Amino acid sequence: MHKLVVISFLVLSLISMSWIINPVPNNQISDESSVASILVSLGDKPVPHQPNLNMKGVSAKKGEQLVKYGMTRKPNGAKTRKQSRHFVCTSCHNIEREDPDLANPNPEDRLVFVKEKGLPFLQASPLYGIANRLKFYNDDYFKKYGDLVDKARNDIRASIQLCATECAQGRKLKGWEIESILAYFWDLELKVKDLHLSEAEKSQINHALENNTNQEKAITNIKSKYLDHSPAHQSLPPEDRMKGYDVKPGNVEIGKSIYELSCKHCHYKERYSFFLLDDTKDTFKHLTHHISKYSRYSIYQVARWGTTPLNGKRAYMPFYTQEKMSNQQMEDLRAYLESMSD
Repeated sequence: MHKLVVISFLVLSLISMSWIINPVPNNQISDESSVASILVSLGDKPVPHQPNLNMKGVSAKKGEQLVKYGMTRKPNGAKTRKQSRHFVCTSCHNIEREDPDLANPNPEDRLVFVKEKGLPFLQASPLYGIANRLKFYNDDYFKKYGDLVDKARNDIRASIQLCATECAQGRKLKGWEIESILAYFWDLELKVKDLHLSEAEKSQINHALENNTNQEKAITNIKSKYLDHSPAHQSLPPEDRMKGYDVKPGNVEIGKSIYELSCKHCHYKERYSFFLLDDTKDTFKHLTHHISKYSRYSIYQVARWGTTPLNGKRAYMPFYTQEKMSNQQMEDLRAYLESMSD
């Protein structure tokens, strides 16, 4: 009897721990099929971060509330303390897909895409599809966070905690909160429709699933359609800030989109910042006046270096990587600011 109880507990644990990695029904993929499930069905190793749903209080709904509002209900039903007084996850991260091509993300295409969808143009990688990634705080993030990123690079839980305490300047998350956020991330996993597979590619994958043949080829093809990380390389301000970057002349209309979808996302009505930005002439004159200066009000300075938290003002500005805002887009933004300050 004791053995039966132990075996039953182990089976239930395995089911709950691998809740997201289920076989593809009928070995036939559809637009809504889980990419992670297809890969496992083809014989690939599952990603190493399924949520622990056995932990008391864990739920994807609570994770969603923490991501969007910074608070939820504790396992005993009481309200949690707000995770941060300054930010929520969506201050810097979109929860919707923001790149038209997941295998070749670039800021020019992203700006067009998010504008069409009514999304902001943000510094951080989207939470959509994060469950399918294997690397976090990769590339040049060590330049800002130093050895704090060592553990977070290959551990999504450590990455969530680092984001909570350093990026959001908030409290440390409890274990059940991290597992809840991770459960919610799996609600945002990649689906077949996100990969833009051709009908021929879908047929090849279905054939591999049905006949257990050419599975490695199918796995490789699927993984070629998206990245397992979000590239992040720092770009420095121009050597001569009066001249700006050596790119094409700035496009005012593109610059307006950046101002509306990026700058005002945080600064309009001081949403996440003590520095107010609006559409008044004084605002544009102030920004234009400081463009070439080495100050917290220079778009080159803050976009490329970010700002640091200050005593009494823990909210700060993260920098934009080259992949999140190109040098050309910086000149587009400058062109718009200058056009509006005349």
